[in-house]
Amino acid sequence: MKKIIIINGPNLNLLGKREPDVYGDISFSEFFDDIREVYSDEIQLSYYQSNIEGELIDKIQEVGFTYHGIILNAGGYTHTSVALRDAIAAVKTPVVEVHITNVFAREEFRHTSLISPVCKGIISGFGLESYVLALDSFL
Repeated sequence: MKKIIIINGPNLNLLGKREPDVYGDISFSEFFDDIREVYSDEIQLSYYQSNIEGELIDKIQEVGFTYHGIILNAGGYTHTSVALRDAIAAVKTPVVEVHITNVFAREEFRHTSLISPVCKGIISGFGLESYVLALDSFL
């Protein structure tokens, strides 16, 4: 059974409360419970969230040699974190970069991702369904 982890960065703990017109009105834990049930026969799925850059790096290093896939929504760190980019490049586990919104339809500073060049792929703009598409990419 494949081991896949979803790692969410800053402010994604506020899904369901934060700008529901942009991010939806369901919490990530509710969404995660639903998809974990759907994929329970195929994937051992886990979830981690932190607002702290170093903790995200620690988690990537922890799972980056034993898991089959990492789905990463680095939030604002996508556009600013060389350290997160270096952590992704250092591990063997493939990483799919995910964004709930279409970052290219937003502010210009969101159009540049420091992590994209070291990720297997990018899925952006499909709401929470972006995570499902990323999961499917590992199957």
